[in-house]
Amino acid sequence: MLKMRKGMAFLMMLTLILGMFALTGCGKSDDADAVSGWQYVQDNGVLKVGLDDTFAPMGFRDENNELVGFDIDLARAVGEQLGVEVEFVPIEWDSKELELQSKNIDCIWNGMSVTPERIENMALTDQYLNNKIVIMTLRDDVKIESAADLANYNIATQVDSASLQAMKANEEWDSFADKVLEYKTYDEAIMAMKGGRADCMVVDQVLGEYKNNKMDNVMKVCDFDFGDDFYAIGCRKGETDLADKINEAIAALIENGEAKKISEKWFGTNIVILEPITAE
Repeated sequence: MLKMRKGMAFLMMLTLILGMFALTGCGKSDDADAVSGWQYVQDNGVLKVGLDDTFAPMGFRDENNELVGFDIDLARAVGEQLGVEVEFVPIEWDSKELELQSKNIDCIWNGMSVTPERIENMALTDQYLNNKIVIMTLRDDVKIESAADLANYNIATQVDSASLQAMKANEEWDSFADKVLEYKTYDEAIMAMKGGRADCMVVDQVLGEYKNNKMDNVMKVCDFDFGDDFYAIGCRKGETDLADKINEAIAALIENGEAKKISEKWFGTNIVILEPITAE
């Protein structure tokens, strides 16, 4: 009888301990899951940046397989301003929203264009860089002064790119759509021009100018372009406080001249801005 009472007492004590553990341990886990935005990054001490690590000059790998680029330098400088470590996480670009939602990354920072869909699906920072969608060629006889002129040439671009989207959005698209050649990379598009398969290339200005510098500036920019292509950083939807903290850090880097130094390092000029996104 005594042994039975001791056994029951032990079981009651064990149940009490397990109950207390559930209240403290499990409760803490639930609270951690509920933390988001800047508080989540601050608690972890790390800002996880998702990127496509093949997009020169924004974020790519050098000959030593080290991550380099304009966005890499700017993100690291922002991390120093915010007092957190920056960790770069290469991702599949098509899965970027899922990577955000799963908290695999905290933001997407990789020369990402502002689009209505991204405004809807993410908490975007202010526009921090004004890119353009330009037309570049290796030939002197290629003259493009309007979108209608594109019907006279074979046009190379990258598949599923902002450049392709800009062309499709143009009112003259139907007149030159069958002239567009889509390549997996812009390096392949440049090779197509060198090989005579394409007469010109539609490309992000920042990438085109970077490639051109590497080629001793043999490419020429045509008179016509498809207009501005602003870049922003994408945080999880609803986490505007994190986007605001990144905005504050970039503003400080513009104020102290560090943003200008980074821009001139990669582009030869200062193209960093900080402007609110204006819905069209």
